[in-house]
Amino acid sequence: MGGIVCFAVFVLVSAAARLACAAPAARFPVDLVASIPPRDASAPTGSQLMARLASSSREERSRVLVEQILEGNIPAALRHLRSVEMSVPGPAGAPVHAVVWVMPDYLAVGSDEDFVRVPLGLEEALTVARRFGFTLPTRRIVNTIHSQAEARLDPKPMPAGAAMTSVAYLWAHNRTIEEQQRRLPSGTLVSGTKKDVVLTPRLASFPGRVAIYGWLRPDGAAIQPLSTVHGAWYADYSHGIRLVSDTVFVDGQARSVFDVLEDPAQAGLLSDEGPDPNARHLLGPGPG
Repeated sequence: MGGIVCFAVFVLVSAAARLACAAPAARFPVDLVASIPPRDASAPTGSQLMARLASSSREERSRVLVEQILEGNIPAALRHLRSVEMSVPGPAGAPVHAVVWVMPDYLAVGSDEDFVRVPLGLEEALTVARRFGFTLPTRRIVNTIHSQAEARLDPKPMPAGAAMTSVAYLWAHNRTIEEQQRRLPSGTLVSGTKKDVVLTPRLASFPGRVAIYGWLRPDGAAIQPLSTVHGAWYADYSHGIRLVSDTVFVDGQARSVFDVLEDPAQAGLLSDEGPDPNARHLLGPGPG
């Protein structure tokens, strides 16, 4: 029976996913989203939530968005993870390969027909990630997603100012992205539309901050260099939360993202900043 299942997977998924046939079946991509509840048909749409939150405080908006996301009020396409392949030279010269499973687009709230991509502060993003068995990308993962994306879109910055954190701004920017993506099939692996909230060893030196990077142009040039300027609570319309499964397959074996990031021999698979001994403590799933 195990051989039949693995053959079916081989046919249906990308070449990268084939590596996972050698990994424990219980951790295959469909199971990696098992912690995300199904969306209730009566849940509010993205537009309804934006209208409801238009005059809310930042704290209230964050609370409601996290609550809605944890209840499964996200579009179906985000549940269909996409594989991203990464590799580094191994100690004997042969490359070491990793397969990372990522959501195809940035975290959004609402129905398939009416959803809005929403920025979250670091703690809110980690609350969602931990509950669902995910984490955030590193700079290297962001760059690799971009290089392998099926659609690399032009960033569309809006004028800077106090309104950048408002519901009106993030809703308007979402409409711009929707226009850019209107001809793309649902579930397309996309990049270029947002800055990413990322994992980085720098956070150990800057407690209480959030790290952002990206907003990559089609040629891969980053509008936003890696930055820890903002407080952890900060989130504006340009920020996106790309959830990454906290299980990565290294040469076909399932491993924790944090195990790999802590491993001096393999951290380079996922990070261009070297091993990060603090990643699990600061940003990992927590005790137990």
